[in-house]
Amino acid sequence: MSNEQVFPGRPGRSDISVGIVILAAGRSTRMSTDIGHKLLATFGGVPLVRRVALQAIESRAKHVYAVTGFRHEEIGDCLAGLEITLTFNPEFASGMASSLVAGLKFPGVMDHDGILILLADMPAITALDLDQLIMAFETSNGSAVVRASHAGTPGNPVVLPGALYRQALLLRGDRGAKGLIESSDLDIMEVEIGEGATIDIDTKEDLQKHGDTLDGYNAV
Repeated sequence: MSNEQVFPGRPGRSDISVGIVILAAGRSTRMSTDIGHKLLATFGGVPLVRRVALQAIESRAKHVYAVTGFRHEEIGDCLAGLEITLTFNPEFASGMASSLVAGLKFPGVMDHDGILILLADMPAITALDLDQLIMAFETSNGSAVVRASHAGTPGNPVVLPGALYRQALLLRGDRGAKGLIESSDLDIMEVEIGEGATIDIDTKEDLQKHGDTLDGYNAV
């Protein structure tokens, strides 16, 4: 396995197809019980899950999918009117892996050369960040894992190439694809996108630091 920094201007195939799968099924278990569902909190006046989805839609990805689970009806309402294909994961309580598997199993998803796994609780991710990752994947001709990083620290999102789909379907529990990626023999291309790669919302303090006030927050 080799790590490789992406440099502008490197040639690649423009016909590579990348889909985005947004993981929006989690239960916010690390959030205080007196708070609500973090994906319904507002950031810039927009529910977090919709904010992330809008960035995905504006990217160069061929299609955007979202996996819902906990409070799926409200999450679906937040995504209403957007060009996104939704799928429900009935096993969302078992952990992140089940949502990744549900996303991959949705018809047409594994037809893409690569799937960009986008966590729905990352408010600082932009369409430009996603485009950088997708273009890096294109430079590898669809053969490498592409991972966002900040100051040398690996983060998210991650683009999984088709070579890892079948193995990803075997993932279980509350882990993403990190172990699968690091145990594979594929090249890993790390793309510096800034601090957005390492900012996610897990706690009340995260909400207060990165989001709007908690007034109007959709508590359980």
